[in-house]
Amino acid sequence: MIIWIIISVIGVASLVWLAVAIVKSKPQAGEEIPIEIPDDCCGAHEVCERDSLLSKTDEIVYFDDEELDKLKGKKLESYTPADVDMLEHVFYTLREQDVAGWIRSLQLRDIALPSDLRDEALLIISERRTVK
Repeated sequence: MIIWIIISVIGVASLVWLAVAIVKSKPQAGEEIPIEIPDDCCGAHEVCERDSLLSKTDEIVYFDDEELDKLKGKKLESYTPADVDMLEHVFYTLREQDVAGWIRSLQLRDIALPSDLRDEALLIISERRTVK
């Protein structure tokens, strides 16, 4: 009988200790949680649009790639090797944080991206999202 009482007291004490530990680990009502904002984020949006492929505006942003406008509306099958080289040159000179914006720019400009470049771009964007 005494053993059951001791086990019960130890069990209740363990539950109280666990509850106190959980409450202390949660931020309190007035306590601010620090938010890390990357250096290359403008901070103007609740969710950073830098790595988003969706555009909320129709504003076209150029990445020193105005020469790609000649590909507007052109089908992938009709791209010449020079066209693909032009796209590859721009893609491989972009900073990683600019890839999503460049893809948005191409979408708004109706410029198709060859599947191998598109796959590489999506991989970079995906990796940037998971690193955060």
